[in-house]
Amino acid sequence: MLDTRREVLRVWGKLEISSARTLYKIIGCLSLAALVALVPDWTGLSAAGHWSLFILLLGAGLWMTEAIPSFSVAILIIALQIIILGRPGGVFAETAKDWEIFVQPWSSPLMWLFFGGFVLAEAAQVTGLDRLFSRYVLGWFGSRPGAVLFGAMLVTFTFSMFMSNTATTAMMMAVIMPIVNALEKDDPFGKAVMLGIPFAANIGGMGTIIGSPPNAIAAGSLSNAVSIDFVRWMMCGLPPAIVLFIIAWFYLRFRYPARSRAINIAGLQWKTRTGAELPMWKRLLVMPVFVSTVVLWMTGPLHHIPTPVVSFLPITVFAITGILSARNIRNLNWDVLLLLAGGLSLGVAVRETGLANWMVNSLPLENLRPAVIAFILAYVASILSNFMSNTAAANILVPIGMAIGAGFEANIVVPIALGASSAMCLPISTPPNAIAYATGKLKTADFTRGGLVIGLLAPLLAVSWCQIVF
Repeated sequence: MLDTRREVLRVWGKLEISSARTLYKIIGCLSLAALVALVPDWTGLSAAGHWSLFILLLGAGLWMTEAIPSFSVAILIIALQIIILGRPGGVFAETAKDWEIFVQPWSSPLMWLFFGGFVLAEAAQVTGLDRLFSRYVLGWFGSRPGAVLFGAMLVTFTFSMFMSNTATTAMMMAVIMPIVNALEKDDPFGKAVMLGIPFAANIGGMGTIIGSPPNAIAAGSLSNAVSIDFVRWMMCGLPPAIVLFIIAWFYLRFRYPARSRAINIAGLQWKTRTGAELPMWKRLLVMPVFVSTVVLWMTGPLHHIPTPVVSFLPITVFAITGILSARNIRNLNWDVLLLLAGGLSLGVAVRETGLANWMVNSLPLENLRPAVIAFILAYVASILSNFMSNTAAANILVPIGMAIGAGFEANIVVPIALGASSAMCLPISTPPNAIAYATGKLKTADFTRGGLVIGLLAPLLAVSWCQIVF
């Protein structure tokens, strides 16, 4: 019996009702989504479209409020689509197998491509290939401040095209912190290096289809409209990324000038993530497999091997040789893959239920050119991604871009993905920013100034370049 108020409060606390704020967010998102999608009788929208709109708005609300983890929202979206839209005799499905279209994205070729990228990155980290590469490349740039900054950013930029930008930033911060600590206490150049790493990591992710989850979401959504393979994406994303990289370097070099003409690079550190040397043959094997995979990805138009098929090279070799153990496989970013699958599945529902066509016909876009629409959505993606996961932002906006951009989908969807990767105004905007901020040597204003420069220019460059490419 609960005979005292104190006892009631104690049990209440055990039930973790202190998490009421999360519950309020969920209820608020549910209520708003139902109020907008289900209550009005939207003219021209089918029952399946109403429910698809409800799921889209609910997912967007949960992603934006971060009421539950992003990957959990993706799973919820797929589950709701199966339960509501996939039920035979309901609002959408006609046969017992129609629900399968909502889970097919999990086994799509794009998922295998991204999985191959994760495996490649894990092998590079486990064997220390990433640090070995950093050691030699940084040594080429000498000790001049501008060259040291350029070298550190270039290594980060390059790795982020093929590896998780979070893992790349963590690795590079460990490498360059001895340089920063050796500087005078109030030398501005330390901030230049510490900001250069996350900025380069974020920008580098734009360059390849596996560099950032928004890229994969965009490419997957475009699969029925425009074929975008590894090389085609590099043609779209790499030129704007290179321009932004150069702008970021110039900004940091002159915004935080070094007080000395030479930087002591003797303290550079590198070692394998495991802290123990692996057999030399395993370390040597990773290099040719890494290079071969990247070369095959980049030369697809010559040999006509599908990009996802190439991904099986590192997956197979690293698995059968034991370079990656079961523990290493468990360490992969499965939550990111689930988030990708949820976003692609959401796009399927928006398209197949007729919601996409209804949105196109309902929005007042007659007087807006495709480039203007692309500018608006790319800037919205950039702004949203400063406050939420850029993958979640892409999951929300890409289906909308696909619906609006009938006939010119790539011109809109690709800039959305690139815009989502340009968000870096706050320490919480991206994991690389958070890692750099955790050093305690940077302030929020340091990210905001540089982040605004990148955030304002990236959508402009992306939209302008895509107008040329497509």
